[in-house]
Amino acid sequence: MAITIAVSSHACYADGMPRKTDARDRAIATAERLFRIQGYTATGLSQIIEESGSPKGSFYFHFPRGKAQLAEEAIDHYVATRMAVLRAISANTTGDALSFVRQIFGAFAAEMVASDFQYGCLMQNLANELPALDAELTIRVARGFADSTEIVAEHFRGCGFTSARASSTASALVAAVEGARTIARLQRTAAIFDALADVSVQGWAAPEGKPEVSSRRRGR
Repeated sequence: MAITIAVSSHACYADGMPRKTDARDRAIATAERLFRIQGYTATGLSQIIEESGSPKGSFYFHFPRGKAQLAEEAIDHYVATRMAVLRAISANTTGDALSFVRQIFGAFAAEMVASDFQYGCLMQNLANELPALDAELTIRVARGFADSTEIVAEHFRGCGFTSARASSTASALVAAVEGARTIARLQRTAAIFDALADVSVQGWAAPEGKPEVSSRRRGR
């Protein structure tokens, strides 16, 4: 069973279920969307307030520290969603490293297609703008990458990988997914995700001494 990341015009939810939101939730969802499309610096508070439909007075009631506080909450929501997706894929592929890798690439490829190749990774976008971020945002971004990478490493350890190999493979997989997002946005095709899935299952994500031959090469 494939796991997909649901995409809407306002937010991405791991379970794909629509949710009722108040002004605060709308502001967070709108900020998350705009940060993923435009980046942090290019997104102004006036745009967030306008597109979220949040009254200005209500906005500052919920986010007295302004844009930085809103970004903190957008990061937290994005990371929680990302981790939920990874945990769902892990639960769906218990003990199977190859299917785990393929489903991860498949889920993020599907998200790119669903967003019409507009969405980058919120954490990656913000990491590219570190000079514009305050210390708390930088810490949150770093922690988000570390926590989500650990879920991947934990799955590989459950597949019999040594601790060192699980950690290095998880880091490589996360780096590959982030790079694939950038290429997919530029080329407006998800083909890079399929290519990386094939390479990974033939080499660095395969069980020790058992590299898998691509199903395409086997003629299936």
